[in-house]
Amino acid sequence: MSSNTVISARDLSLTFQTGDGPVHALKDVSLEVEKGDFVSFIGPSGCGKTTFLRCMADLEHPTGGSLTVNGASAEEARKSRAYGYVFQAAGLYPWRTIGGNIRLPLEIMGYARDDQEARVKRVLELVDLAGFERKYPWQLSGGMQQRASIARALAFDADLLLMDEPFGALDEIVRDHLNEQLLHLWDRTNKTICFVTHSILEAVYLSTKIVVMSPRPGRITDVIESTLPRVRPLDIRETPEFLDIAHRVREGLRAGHSDDL
Repeated sequence: MSSNTVISARDLSLTFQTGDGPVHALKDVSLEVEKGDFVSFIGPSGCGKTTFLRCMADLEHPTGGSLTVNGASAEEARKSRAYGYVFQAAGLYPWRTIGGNIRLPLEIMGYARDDQEARVKRVLELVDLAGFERKYPWQLSGGMQQRASIARALAFDADLLLMDEPFGALDEIVRDHLNEQLLHLWDRTNKTICFVTHSILEAVYLSTKIVVMSPRPGRITDVIESTLPRVRPLDIRETPEFLDIAHRVREGLRAGHSDDL
């Protein structure tokens, strides 16, 4: 493991005990994520990609293997606020303004009021929501609410951003726009991003590395290093290079299904 390694998983497994018997969510997962990587996790529903993300966040606890975040345990990383987490739904409190929602974790962490205001202003500008601080969530579109959710995760300036299919419920036009904005945000901040998606196009467009996972028990069947340039206009999705990577992802998903038969 190098000094630039942010996530290191070795033979990670997680088994849930249920009334119907054990459920093997993850099995022998090994992966390293380096500083500045944009890593997408893709696979069929129930393959363990969200479970893996939740293990990184110390929201689930592996039953085998090892996992470190910034060289520490996931629990230590959580306590040191090493990451921001963006859920599938924006999860904004309707009785708080957009600024108030973004300030909430800063209030809980005890940041000074002046520092809170400065951070809220900075992250609203980062996600192109400057001027919306006093609006309420119900006054914003779904895409704008998700951008506010991303701003909240960025407010305390963690170097690692964990994103669990944040654009899955949005229409294709909005999703394309937010994909572009997220790439610009990643380029400006040099965050390390771990991103769960069901979309092959989204995974290939966004990522420096694509992790293909199999049906349960969740295993990594392929790790694809992207050869696309860091700056990616949307029409890069029509290039042969992009289509070749997408084809490899699709083949990896098919292979994972055939292994399960």
